[in-house]
Amino acid sequence: MLHDISTRLLTDAVTRRNFFTASAAGTAAGFAAIADPGRAAAQSVGVKKSDLPDLTIRQVKIYVTDLGDVHKLNGTESGEIVAIVTNSGIEGNYTLGNRERTTGWLEWAKPALVGKNVVDVLPTLNATSGMKSLAGFNSASRTGGGPGQRPGAGAFVAMPSRSGGSWPDYKAAAADICLWDILGKAVHRPIYKLLGGSKDRMAAYASSLHLPYIEDYVPDVLKAKEAGYKGYKIHPGRGQHKDGPEIPSYVGHMEEIRQVRKAVGDEFVIAHDPVQAYNRYEAMKVGRLLDELDYAWFEDPIRTVDLEGLVELANALDLPLHVGEFLGSISDVAEYIKQDAVDVVRLIADNVGGISGSMRVGLLADAFGLECTPHNWGNVLDLAVHFHLELALPNAFWFEMPHTADLVDRPYHQDKIRIDKDGYVHAPAAPGLGYPIDRDALDKITKRIDV
Repeated sequence: MLHDISTRLLTDAVTRRNFFTASAAGTAAGFAAIADPGRAAAQSVGVKKSDLPDLTIRQVKIYVTDLGDVHKLNGTESGEIVAIVTNSGIEGNYTLGNRERTTGWLEWAKPALVGKNVVDVLPTLNATSGMKSLAGFNSASRTGGGPGQRPGAGAFVAMPSRSGGSWPDYKAAAADICLWDILGKAVHRPIYKLLGGSKDRMAAYASSLHLPYIEDYVPDVLKAKEAGYKGYKIHPGRGQHKDGPEIPSYVGHMEEIRQVRKAVGDEFVIAHDPVQAYNRYEAMKVGRLLDELDYAWFEDPIRTVDLEGLVELANALDLPLHVGEFLGSISDVAEYIKQDAVDVVRLIADNVGGISGSMRVGLLADAFGLECTPHNWGNVLDLAVHFHLELALPNAFWFEMPHTADLVDRPYHQDKIRIDKDGYVHAPAAPGLGYPIDRDALDKITKRIDV
C-alpha cells in the first residue's frame, strides 16, 4: 500500500534498524538544542558558548515593504519583515502576517528582548506547553469557508488574535525564529545543523491550489508529475464542473479523486486535503474512496475541533489522518495523540512557538512513533522555517511545495526554493534560515522602517 510506512522510503533507503537508531539520535540532539540553543550552536563549530560573538539584542525594527502584485499564498501577508539586531551587528529576520494580521510586535518586543542576550532569552520565549488554546479541541469554528470551499463549510478553526498574547503567542513565535536565525549566522551554520539534523535533502510533493473546477486537476497533477515531483496533494475547490448543474461539493471532489488517480497511475503518491471542509458523513464517503484508490493520506478532513469525529474516522479508515496545523498549543497536540485522533502530526510553526515549539511538537510525535509533517505554505522565509524543521526532525519525510513553486518567490530573495530533476529540495547551505535577504532589492520596496 502506498500509504503505509514504505512511502517514507522514497526519501532514502533505510533499514528498520538504522531508522530507529537515527530517530533516537535525532531526538536526543533535538532536545539538547532546544534546551540550550547557545551551547548547541557553539558545539556545532567546536567552540565554547562563551566564545560566541556579543549576542546582546540592541535593536528591534520592522521593514514595511510594498510587495506589489505578488501572489500571496496567505492572504494576510502584510509585507512586514521583523528584524532583531545584536551588538555584534548580526540581524535575524522573519515575516509577519503569514497566518493573520500581526499588530503591536514592536511594542511587545522592546521590553521583552532589547538588552537581553539571545542565548539567555531564546530558551524562555516558548518554554511552556501553553494552556489549551482557543484553537484547541474546545473551540468553535469560524463562519464561512476557506479558499475554494463551499459556503458554510466552516473551513478554518477560530484562532486567537495575533495581538492577544496567549497561546498561540505569535509575537514570541516570530521572535523565536529571528533568534534562531541569529544563532545560525553567529556560527555560520544553517539552523537545521544546530538542531542536530543530518539530512541534506527532502523528497517533495506538489501541493495544489484550490482550483476552480473539477476539470482543472488532471492537467495540474500531470504538470507536477512531468516536473519531477514525487507526489501531489489535492486541495479541492468548489467541486463543480465548468458547465452543468450544481452538485454537492464532496461529490465533485470524489470525481476529482478518481480522475487524478486514473491520470497518474497506481504508483504515484497522491493525498487529499479538503482543509476541514467536510462533515462526518462526507468525510467517511470521501475517505473510503481514498482507501479504495490507495491515496497516501487524508488531511484535515473535518473540523479539528471535532475530536470525536476524528477518532471515528481514524478507526474506520486505513489511510492515515494528517491533523494538527489548526491546533494552537503543544498541550492540544498531546491530547489529540492521546485520543488516537491523529496518525501523522501536522504543525505550523507560527501556531506552536516558532522553531523551538515546533521541535517540541515534532519530538512529542516521535516519542509516540508518529511521523510529523510541518506545513509549507507561504513565502520564502515561511517555507524556510518549516524546511529546517523537516531536515532536523527524525520523523519528517516530505517537503510540501506549493504548486507552482514560483508562487513562493519574493523580490527580496535571490535564492529560489525549487526541486531538482529527481524531485528533491536540497538543504540550504547559507547560515541561519539559509535564504539571505537581498538588501538592495529590499531597499527598493521598503516604504519605511518602524523602530
